[in-house]
Formats: sequence, structure tokens, C-alpha cells
Amino acid sequence: MSETTTITPALTAKDFSTDQEVRWCPGCGDYSILAQVQKIMPTLGIPRENIVIISGIGCSSRFPYYMNTYGMHSIHGRATAIASGLKATRPELSVWVVTGDGDSLSIGGNHTIHLLRRNFDINILLFNNQIYGLTKGQYSPTSEEGKVTKSTPYGSIDHPFNPLALARGADAGFVARSMDRDPKHLQQMLLRSHAHKGASFLEIYQNCNIFNDGAFEIFTEKGTKPLETLFLEQGKPLVFGAQREKGIRLDGFHPVVVELGNGFSESDCWIHDEKDFYKAQLLVRMFDDPRMEGHLPRPFGVFYENERPCYEDMLNLQIQEAILSKGKGDLDKLLRGNETWTIA
Repeated sequence: MSETTTITPALTAKDFSTDQEVRWCPGCGDYSILAQVQKIMPTLGIPRENIVIISGIGCSSRFPYYMNTYGMHSIHGRATAIASGLKATRPELSVWVVTGDGDSLSIGGNHTIHLLRRNFDINILLFNNQIYGLTKGQYSPTSEEGKVTKSTPYGSIDHPFNPLALARGADAGFVARSMDRDPKHLQQMLLRSHAHKGASFLEIYQNCNIFNDGAFEIFTEKGTKPLETLFLEQGKPLVFGAQREKGIRLDGFHPVVVELGNGFSESDCWIHDEKDFYKAQLLVRMFDDPRMEGHLPRPFGVFYENERPCYEDMLNLQIQEAILSKGKGDLDKLLRGNETWTIA
């Protein structure tokens, strides 16, 4: 008797879209991010039933409704905690957290840093629009100082978080930045995030055209983008400009901009190394460190990548070792502890 071979048809981006009406404001950057995620998903080779997208609360958190995978629209700031529990119990799943700058850095800040330090193999996509969009335009943890909003009519006096610096401080093994209006670059960063074994943290600049329109326009418009953005490539010099006429070199620990062809060449520039722990600290702080002289472009790409053991792997190894010990543990003894009291 001959065997019948079942051929599974290749998935497409359309297979990852649902019948739900996408309900974001017209022109919102979330549309582009959704499209790029749906485009890269079929290339991962993972069945839809093994992909889970978990969100918290915010405009970005409607994401699971529009992805034809498993998902959960959870509670404010707790998407990372729920995702951690899922990954610990079902380590074979591909788990993605979709969150915003308010959701993950304000009420959910603690959960975010602990997921990163524990190093669950989870992909965090942080949509950063530097505003609270869902609640109608209050300042957020990433809003710039002096930001005038409904909750700060005289300008914000808060100092904002730098999301990538925060992630590095929590020992995230993969940190990267992209933007909604550069689809090809965003696709590349999504693929790199997925390929990393461990917690990946991808900050995505996302335009809120209702409450914070144009916050990142300088990095997306043709007239300003060449001089304001620096795209990081492994093993390549830090060069930017419409004609690649500018470069960045280190003066001690201080990045400085130099004109190429004016006594400097690309070989004199800082060569990007994603494994360099110390230079990654400079890169994530490049645009907000007051010690750095002159106007520096904003870096985009992979800042740092380093693999270390994942929490769920170590947890399940520990469980297996306990099972192999043939139940020598004594639960009653463990609960009793080493100290007892007699109550008269």
C-alpha cells in the first residue's frame, strides 16, 4: 500500500489577518507595524497555532484581534508578566508582547525589567509614540521635557525614560530600534528579534497623528532623514548622510562627527560591533548624553546582542532534575521549615 503525503500549503501575510475590522485612527503608525508583522510571520516557518501575541492596554494593544494566531488582550502593564508565565509552561511557543511606552514603562515598568533580566525567550515590541494615545493625549514616560499636553498644560517637568538604555540596564540580551515609516528596515528588525534566543527588545517609533503628530518626522522625511538617522550594520563603519559624507569616530569615549574626505576616511570611523557591551552603552545614550559634543544622528538597528541561558530552559531543567531524583524531596518538611514553635 502506498503512503499518502500531505503537503501543507505555504502561508502568506493574508493568512495572518483576521476578519476583524482594524480600528485605529486613519493614518496611525500602527497600521504599518501590523502589515510588517503579518509579512514576516509566514517566513518564520512556525504554525499559527504555535504563535501567541499578548498585549496590555493602549492603542497598540488591539494587535491580537488583528493577528490570526493565538493571543490575549490582557491588563494594563501586565502583558510581560502573563507572557512570562505562558513561556515558562509552554516553552515551545513563539511568544510576542505588543506594548506601548505608557503600558510597559509606567504601570508595567517593573514587569518589563524583570522579564528582561530573567531572559525569557520572548519578543517585546514596544510602540513608542511619546504620548498616551488611548486616553486622549496625556504625557507618557517617554515624552520630552517641557511637553505640553492635557495633563501638563505648563509643560512636563518629568525627565523621560530612554527605553533602550532602560533595557540595557536590565541586561536585555537583544536591543534594537526601528520605525513605522521604514517598512523594509522594520521587517529586518522583526526577523532579527525573532532569531535571537532570549528576550528581545525592539523599540519602534510610531507616529500618533492625532495627539503627537510628527514627533519623529525628522527621522522619516526625505529632506532630513539622511542627516538625522544612523543605520547600524554589523562590521560596518558608522557613516551617514545623503552621499555617505559624514562619519562618527570616538574621541576617547566621546562620539564625534567628522567630514569624510576632509582628512578622514571610512576606515577612521567607529566600526559597529553588536557584541561590544561597552560601546552599546554609548550608542543607546548617543542622543541624550549631555557630554557628547555637536549634533549626532539617531541610531537605528541592532545595538547589542548577546546570548545567555533562558529562564524557561533553566526552569524546566531544574524540574527534570527533581523528577530524576525519584521524589526524594519531602514537601511536609519543606513547608515546616527549620524552626518550630510550641503554642501553650
